[in-house]
Amino acid sequence: MDLKVDTSQGWTEAIIEESCEFNKFYKVAEDLAKHFDIAFTDKLKDFDSIYWDFDYKGSMLSLHYNIYLGISIFPLAFKKATHSDNEHVLQIANALLQKLLADN
Repeated sequence: MDLKVDTSQGWTEAIIEESCEFNKFYKVAEDLAKHFDIAFTDKLKDFDSIYWDFDYKGSMLSLHYNIYLGISIFPLAFKKATHSDNEHVLQIANALLQKLLADN
């Protein structure tokens, strides 16, 4: 499992896992909350996506799941994201990926 990073939209999106089931999203969310002291502030769900927002070191980020694209983390500010916001995406995504790999 390798972390994929997409910056083509003007912000940093870290793809945690592609093509996975809903249950994997909930496992990732549980790990974020438990091991990284993350509290989700807003939770949105539509037909094929879930967005759970959280604060990480002062950056507002979103844990996203889509049935076609998988699980990712990105800054809520999108193109207005600061350098710090984008760095925090990479920090939490890398730490989370290490945790997931250790669990397997």
